[in-house]
Amino acid sequence: MATTVASWRDSYKGMSSDNIKGLVLALSSSVFIGASFIVKKKGLKKAGASGVRAGSGGYSYLYEPLWWIGMITMIVGEIANFAAYAFAPAILVTPLGALSIIISAVLAHIILRERLHIFGVLGCALCVVGSITIVLHAPQEREIESVIEVWDLATEPAFLFYAALVIAAVFVLIFNFVPDYGQTHIMVYIGICSLVGSLSVMSVKAIGIALKLTLSGMNQLIYPQTWAFTMVVITCVLTQMNYLNKALDTFNTAVVSPIYYVMFTSLTILASVIMFKDWDRQSPTQIVTEMCGFVTILSGTFLLHKTKDMADGMFITRTFPFYSPVCY
Repeated sequence: MATTVASWRDSYKGMSSDNIKGLVLALSSSVFIGASFIVKKKGLKKAGASGVRAGSGGYSYLYEPLWWIGMITMIVGEIANFAAYAFAPAILVTPLGALSIIISAVLAHIILRERLHIFGVLGCALCVVGSITIVLHAPQEREIESVIEVWDLATEPAFLFYAALVIAAVFVLIFNFVPDYGQTHIMVYIGICSLVGSLSVMSVKAIGIALKLTLSGMNQLIYPQTWAFTMVVITCVLTQMNYLNKALDTFNTAVVSPIYYVMFTSLTILASVIMFKDWDRQSPTQIVTEMCGFVTILSGTFLLHKTKDMADGMFITRTFPFYSPVCY
């Protein structure tokens, strides 16, 4: 026991200045992104009152200043999050994204008057705990010395197969499910955003590596792969923005935010495992712990779905029809 404590003390040297910078950037990113959901929703509602709603295929929100304020707020948050990865490891930055869910849910309750039921709160908590469990047991990022190395990883058969499945699934959702189920099933819009998002994060990582190496004196902008990753990011972000707007305009913000976070985080980790072969550097215990995190996430998502349109107490009576408060 004493040896273990001594070993822990030797390994822990405190947070470096770079890690502190990454922590501050990640926290500020969560605040900006969480608030942006609410501001954008206000803008979408205002635009929908005088034009065709985004959920019905309209784009009148593009003329609404409040929506643009929310969009700029989200961009600032994403830039801060992107910068955080340049200073701190993903294992520190990624879990803090869960804070945006709490911020969004609280602001939605206060500003938008969107009630989050007690089981919805529990669902959010389970989603956050499950996601944090996964990212806290994720391996450290591998050392990359060139954007060419990232390109080689992205063009290996395993990741090409994953990317092909994602693209096929997105096209199926857009052309077969959006017309009939987009307005009634939240997983359609969120599924598109999350699937595309998993590819965009891999490309963002590549661009981040390229910029960091360039600033350190090894110019990566001369390689066409850097610009190929840039085009992927632009395409993915535009797609995410479009369908996230539809989801926010159609469904409760307090439900959209955690489900989007859960699916986006899970698929991003899956994409990273395939592309960077993270599980090859992990013990069975770490992998099992991550799987437990997925189960926790599924439990939270179930609660969110069951309670999003129910009044207090209705979830209990529908899920447990033999339950009676008088008996307890």
